Amino acid sequence: MSNAIDKVKILGAVFLIVAGVAAFYTIDATSELLRVGLLVLSIILAIGVSLTSVPGQQAWAFAKGARGEFRKIVWPTRRDTVQSTLIVIIMVVLIGLFLWLLDQISFWVIYDLFLQIGD
Repeated sequence: MSNAIDKVKILGAVFLIVAGVAAFYTIDATSELLRVGLLVLSIILAIGVSLTSVPGQQAWAFAKGARGEFRKIVWPTRRDTVQSTLIVIIMVVLIGLFLWLLDQISFWVIYDLFLQIGD
């Protein structure tokens, strides 16, 4: 029974958002502030209705857990970031030079030795 009630709540929340968007675009004669206020109010009401359902409560619990995990992240310091960036740049240059050297060697082997164009 609660599953059917939850579906009705979710559909009601969707209806509130659709009604808010429809009101925003159909009420052109009133002020912009009133239109935006109606849209924001419909979104807040839709969130409130959806949070009373079991899927809404599960989504809220997930969001709270994700926020807690986000706070556990240890961000690198500026010094660590600069050092890592410099290492990446140096490695890209070294690998680029290595690939250029391999290209020149293969060019020399193919054209000068096999095709004997250098004569």
